[in-house]
Amino acid sequence: MSKILIVEDEETIADLEKDYLELSGFQVEVATDGETGLKRAMEGDFDLFILDLMLPGVDGFDICRQIRSEKNTPIIMVSAKKDDIDKIRGLGLGADDYMTKPFSPSELVARVKAHLARYDRLTGSAREVNKVIEIRGLKIDTTARRVWVNGEEKNFTTKEFDLLTFLAGHPNHVYTKEELFREIWDMESIGDIATVTVHIKKIREKIEMDTSNPQYIETIWGVGYRFKV
Repeated sequence: MSKILIVEDEETIADLEKDYLELSGFQVEVATDGETGLKRAMEGDFDLFILDLMLPGVDGFDICRQIRSEKNTPIIMVSAKKDDIDKIRGLGLGADDYMTKPFSPSELVARVKAHLARYDRLTGSAREVNKVIEIRGLKIDTTARRVWVNGEEKNFTTKEFDLLTFLAGHPNHVYTKEELFREIWDMESIGDIATVTVHIKKIREKIEMDTSNPQYIETIWGVGYRFKV
């Protein structure tokens, strides 16, 4: 049974999320302040985190940052703030998804299931023989989930690695942002394609010598992206 930690200071919202997730077969723990949430996140063995952005004590950004420093566990951030800058910041810190309140509990459950299913498939691949993609100084070990650029290892979040591996595994194919969102996040974009843009930017910062003139991930203006070989 997958175990989920909800960090949410509005108890009515936390209870509603908990009820729906438990009805769907998940084990759920709730923390109602940032300090407690951070402590449980770092010490506990959870399969997914749901973090509210505005929390007393330690906010969701700080919790996300510290989780990502040690774990690749899926993170869904939720907030009543609709500003793109908060979404971009959250995704940039390594969150896998960002939901704006109010949202339906059934949508939350669907996203939780999608992220857990993808993470299970990816971590389960460790039993397979290592498959490595090597292109012009870029080396991707798709089984060990490690990346090197000119011999130097780079650290990637779960979704950054998934997106890079997918594009590198389908070279010269142009994908729209909507197609990439469906492929990597296992759900319809619902107009939220900024997620893809943020992740492409973070990947380029790690693999490109010159982000203004990328040699790997090329922007096809008005269409999307393709991995050049």
